[in-house]
Amino acid sequence: MVVTGKDCTGRVEEQMTKSAFTFLSADKKTTIHAIRWQPEGEIRAVLQIAHGMVEYIDRYDEFATFLAGHGYLVSGHDHLGHGDSVRSRDDWGYIADVSRPDRVLVEDMHALRTILQTEYTDKPFFILGHSFGSYLLREYLALHGEGLNGAIVMGTGHVSQGTSLLGLSLISLISLFKGKRYRSELMRNMSYSKSYKQYDVIGHDQGNSWLTKDRAIVKAYYEEPRCTFLFTLNGYQALLEAVQYACSEEHVRLIPKDLPVLLASGAEDPVGDLSVGVRKVQEMMMHAGIRDLTCRLYPDDRHEILNETDRQQVYEDLLSWMDARNNVEKQSKSSGKPGFDKAKSAEAIDDAMENIFI
Repeated sequence: MVVTGKDCTGRVEEQMTKSAFTFLSADKKTTIHAIRWQPEGEIRAVLQIAHGMVEYIDRYDEFATFLAGHGYLVSGHDHLGHGDSVRSRDDWGYIADVSRPDRVLVEDMHALRTILQTEYTDKPFFILGHSFGSYLLREYLALHGEGLNGAIVMGTGHVSQGTSLLGLSLISLISLFKGKRYRSELMRNMSYSKSYKQYDVIGHDQGNSWLTKDRAIVKAYYEEPRCTFLFTLNGYQALLEAVQYACSEEHVRLIPKDLPVLLASGAEDPVGDLSVGVRKVQEMMMHAGIRDLTCRLYPDDRHEILNETDRQQVYEDLLSWMDARNNVEKQSKSSGKPGFDKAKSAEAIDDAMENIFI
């Protein structure tokens, strides 16, 4: 479908082609739904997006349209258990019956990267992860971070290892009695830490939502079935496993030191503990030796900075950050390491799948 997009100011962007495609999930049975926003002219670079918990990739349409208007091909998929990446609505919030469901999500991200980099081999490549997707991205960078031009970690935070372990232990206990598909109000309520207390988290007070100050966005969110289902215990297991992995100093040290990383969050985002958690992530990455590390906290903004009232400024900032690192040759020379190898990547996916299903 060829469309002429508009950014959030109503300014008309260049024509682009928006199309859907699919690929097989790492669970080996579910079809993953993905979208591609392709500029009509020359493709300057590629951005892959990993969306957050209880949402879907088409919520990023406005941002993707903006970037496509500036020559960026943008693509992302509905995570397993989200959007159209399910066999039925009963699977919303359920990931996979494996020992590490978070790893299935990470390998789906890698599968999409393989598809895109196989098709656009000579283009600079960036990945953005928001919220739950930010924790998955941080896990991904420790496992598959080589060969990227940059990573944007958005709407992230820090959770102690003890807290994650406690949550996982509780999930295991409840699962013994209720099963992994049980939808737990207790787990949802426990996920809202003290930083959420000042906000509405159920959609009753749209002006005081934890999501964004934009009331229209909040209203649309809580009217959308793809954004209002309750996670299963299996889904919360995947979330906490990703959080536990991402917040481990040992795993942060596995991220390539020469990978440019941008931490971007609302200063009043409860996921980032009102900036404290984001600063902790910044500190961990600095101590891990990541050389090109930027942290941007947007004053008064909440969780979804791509949907905030100042989102045009956020869009421009992210574009500028990527433009400054939009040089494949420069990165490969500075790193002294091989870039993305498609054949090796495909083999790595196969090997990883064998380890997941233990």
